[in-house]
Amino acid sequence: MATLRETVQALEKLYPLEYAEKWDAPGLIVGDLSAEVNRIVCVCDPTLSMVDSALSMGADLIVTHHPLFFKAVHEVSCNGVRGEIVRRLVTSNCGLWVGHTNADVAWRGVAHAAADLFGLRNIRPLVDNNILDSNGHSIGLGRVGELGEKISLRDFAKRVFDVLPHTQLGVQVAGNLDSIVSTVAVLPGSGDSLFDAVRESKADVYVTSDLRHHPATDAIEQALYESYLRNNLNHDCENKVYPMLINTPHSAIESLWFKYAVDDIADAVNEVSGERPQIVWLGEACDPWNYVIR
Repeated sequence: MATLRETVQALEKLYPLEYAEKWDAPGLIVGDLSAEVNRIVCVCDPTLSMVDSALSMGADLIVTHHPLFFKAVHEVSCNGVRGEIVRRLVTSNCGLWVGHTNADVAWRGVAHAAADLFGLRNIRPLVDNNILDSNGHSIGLGRVGELGEKISLRDFAKRVFDVLPHTQLGVQVAGNLDSIVSTVAVLPGSGDSLFDAVRESKADVYVTSDLRHHPATDAIEQALYESYLRNNLNHDCENKVYPMLINTPHSAIESLWFKYAVDDIADAVNEVSGERPQIVWLGEACDPWNYVIR
């Protein structure tokens, strides 16, 4: 079997740590580098229940997207849930590796996988980091691409809904449902800081998560006003280009990455060690909401 050291080497070839944002700290969080890795379990969030599920399946390594620790910590005692998670991992001789913002921007990473699964072509970064990976692929935040055929916002929103893992939250849509969608911007995760980049990309619709009321309303109002000016102050609604937003559950859209990662990680570990681990994706969305009143 491959060692954890070899497995980490493979993971960080796919999703290099130098791609991560400065505030982020992905990579190996728990684990003995000399331990053998036969079974890897992938899940978006390292919650206690997801970790327990992975351990019950005999995981030697858990690969998550979201970090166990977002901020610096000074203790990992069992007074807190994160300390308990570390204890259970250590006593089960199971490692934890996180691919966060480094996986966001990577080729076949979080944004790229979502864009592919939504049916986009000619995919490029929404925010280009002006970096090429070892295979010459552009690296950057989000993705922009074109649909193979133009469809209505209503139909495209349904496509997004069907692709995502099931959640109680569903998706929210802003815009004229009969408007035609051709170019799409995608940023899995919290995306209301990139409205300027979306506008510059000339995307018809922006698919992201965690849209707050005020930034989303401001973006819609600004786009409506710019459309109003472009149409020479024409008040005919039929001539306006309406802005379109699709707001998705955060973990649901980010977990789409594992549709690629399961095979990619197995191939990368095999290339490094000559061994191919068993890899399982726990496909449940980890968003916290379990009941919505409509």
